[in-house]
Amino acid sequence: MPEVLLAKEKPKALQGSRLAEMFQPGLPLGRFFGMSPFTMMRAFTEEMDRVFRGIGAETEIQAWTPVTDVQYSDGNLVVSAELPGLKKDDVKVEVTEDALTIEGERKQEHKEDREGYHRWERSYGRFYRSIPLPEGTKPEQVKAELKDGVLKVTVPVPETAKKGRPVPVAG
Repeated sequence: MPEVLLAKEKPKALQGSRLAEMFQPGLPLGRFFGMSPFTMMRAFTEEMDRVFRGIGAETEIQAWTPVTDVQYSDGNLVVSAELPGLKKDDVKVEVTEDALTIEGERKQEHKEDREGYHRWERSYGRFYRSIPLPEGTKPEQVKAELKDGVLKVTVPVPETAKKGRPVPVAG
């Protein structure tokens, strides 16, 4: 029959921690069960934070939506979208008489080799943005340019007569 060795020392990750103090061998059970569940949970949370400190920042995954800015300038509607790292083949711009659509996919890979481990992260994300256009827009006159990670789409918009009438203010 194989011999089984039991180690009675705390794992190195727990040594010197508040959680390790709560689970000392030979501790009377009354002390453990008399403890507030909130105190025990707080100690557990602090210990987990301490053990995994620094790991979360490197492995955090976030959704990506490009920053988009729409403004009217010199008779044009100018749409700018920040698309860092994308090439013109990764982006599709489509225009109809009533909407401008920008869509694409971002693919990123990050490789890191350090002593003792190899990490390779990949993230993929599709984005889609549809911007309504004013009535009378001519799709054939729209221009798009991707330069230094910024997509700039210029849409000439017709001058519209403002329909309104003055309203007298009674005093």
